[in-house]
Amino acid sequence: MLEVAIMLEGQNGLTWPRWQKIVRLVEDLGFVGLYRSDHFTNMNPPDKESLELWVSLTWLACNTSRIEFGPLVTPFSFRHPALTARMASAVDDLSNGRLTLGLGAGWQEREHRHYGFDLLDISSRFDRFEEGLQVVTRLLKADLPISFSGRYFNLHEATMLPRPQCSGGPRILIGGNGHNRTPSLAARYADEWNAVFITPEKFKELNTNLDRILEKEDRDPKSVRRSMMTGCIFGATDAELQRKIDSRGKSLTQLHEHGIVAGSPSAVKEQLQELESSGVQRVMLQWLDLDDLAGLEALAKAVL
Repeated sequence: MLEVAIMLEGQNGLTWPRWQKIVRLVEDLGFVGLYRSDHFTNMNPPDKESLELWVSLTWLACNTSRIEFGPLVTPFSFRHPALTARMASAVDDLSNGRLTLGLGAGWQEREHRHYGFDLLDISSRFDRFEEGLQVVTRLLKADLPISFSGRYFNLHEATMLPRPQCSGGPRILIGGNGHNRTPSLAARYADEWNAVFITPEKFKELNTNLDRILEKEDRDPKSVRRSMMTGCIFGATDAELQRKIDSRGKSLTQLHEHGIVAGSPSAVKEQLQELESSGVQRVMLQWLDLDDLAGLEALAKAVL
């Protein structure tokens, strides 16, 4: 059965009061999880509030008992992999193993320019990403000190203590819609692959490609969970739905062409069933209006 989670864009005005209300609501409503982005600021001015990722996840870990959670995704372009591994292990322990560690290469040019981080060109960015994945996985899985010599990261007899309570640390998620490098990295390092804003037909194509690469890596395709993060435009009434569609500046058909789940309660349920049929095991629905708690409740009533 398809698992339904919520995803928030933290850079679009997330504050402590908003975060705490949404966390409690998602826990109470029955969604399987709550995920959020990791950005210092939003993509276009003016700047908005952007509650720090790891501090917010620490609060969630201590104030919930059921939901899974994690970053979608945290990048090595401004998070050192050794520090990321340490924080993720600690937060996962606090939550009794409910963290999924979503890792990425970085993409938003504005925040890197403003805060002085080098985003790099695409090829070099993926080289750094792969080095970061090696560092994180070795620190989480190795009980003995490790050394690593790379172009971007270096370790010298490094030991991560305390050791993760869950053997090997939290689940690792790698996201992206690429055909080559992304699925290859997912096949080597990930426990979960996450697609972003694609149609069920495209997901099925990429899913089959990942199966093939996993088999080449001598891994059981069933060992990697398949998930997708996509937009969600939901209206409990026709008027509410039309208002939300109009605010996007696209027709309902255009939204569906971009893989966005949009429509009435019955239409949204049908689209989620299509995602499940294409191989999606968990969907993270992007909830943009951080103050629309009534809408979140209505969504839960419709799809859970």
